[in-house]
Amino acid sequence: MLHAISAPKTCTNISYPRRPCFHLRHLAPTRLRVSASLPESNGVKVEYTPWLIVGLGNPGNKYHGTRHNVGFEMIDCISQAEGIVMNTIQSKALVGIGSIGEVPVLLAKPQAYMNYSGESVGPLAAYYRVPLRHILLVYDEMSLPNGVLRLQPKGGHGHHNGVKSVMEHLDGRREFPRFYIGIGNPPGTMDMKAFLLQKFSTVEREQIDAALEQGVEAVRALIQEGFNSRITRFNLGQKYKYHKV
Repeated sequence: MLHAISAPKTCTNISYPRRPCFHLRHLAPTRLRVSASLPESNGVKVEYTPWLIVGLGNPGNKYHGTRHNVGFEMIDCISQAEGIVMNTIQSKALVGIGSIGEVPVLLAKPQAYMNYSGESVGPLAAYYRVPLRHILLVYDEMSLPNGVLRLQPKGGHGHHNGVKSVMEHLDGRREFPRFYIGIGNPPGTMDMKAFLLQKFSTVEREQIDAALEQGVEAVRALIQEGFNSRITRFNLGQKYKYHKV
């Protein structure tokens, strides 16, 4: 069982046991819980279920700043904003352990290339016993305009190869949250792969940078409050971000 003694904005007091990975379907009987260090006024400690936040992308300088790597960029922004150091390699992923508020989080950037992202997500979720409802997958979405964000409690793969891989390594399950980052559609007859591996224009880059800042706040809200009316308002505001009515 994982235990943590947490203090505001510190991420060095969380320790994890060394136990072998096992298949996700065996996780239902026992779920990972983390206790807050400070008791409530009635003397009862609050318990938190940790989150695994995974950004999808391709490793290496060649892909840095490309459309297909905005998932990585979102993880970098969360890491910087919350002071979570990404300094561990585990399950073919670059990993950082910390907290958002008092909720423990595990940030991950799979390093086995996009189409094999599940090789990191499945084992990490199993090792740390993170329930499906607390695995937040962050990735690029062509069906949304550039810089538009959306949070959903579940979804399909939308022909996204990285998401397909993750679902395959989660027993085909789809009931895990998604954070979509819009990158728009290829112009004209441009090849889709070429579009995904292309860097943003100056205007597009400004839109993405602004979206990533908004994304950090949205992730904070989700981790601490869940899918509530605040997230609904966030999605609605994003929908009309560039089309005010």
